[in-house]
Amino acid sequence: MRLVVRLTPRGGRDRIDGWASDDAGRAYLKVRVAAAPVDGGANAALLRLLAKALGRPPSTLRIVAGETARLKQIEIEGVDAAAVSAVFGPAP
Repeated sequence: MRLVVRLTPRGGRDRIDGWASDDAGRAYLKVRVAAAPVDGGANAALLRLLAKALGRPPSTLRIVAGETARLKQIEIEGVDAAAVSAVFGPAP
């Protein structure tokens, strides 16, 4: 499954803020991490946070698009849309 995430590095603490939609109506998950976007630190913190929330090993998540952008596509192995909705609530 692929999940679109809007990452805010240096967000104070690691937390998932819930769903939002862009102007075109596409849903994304808002996530903040305390790590700075230096040497992939914020991306690594993002993957660890999502893996913990979903109860998956971090090795089952990877960034497939947006490595250096705020909007990222995360591919998650072994998880379906129902599991994502159960953890983060239904997407708008």
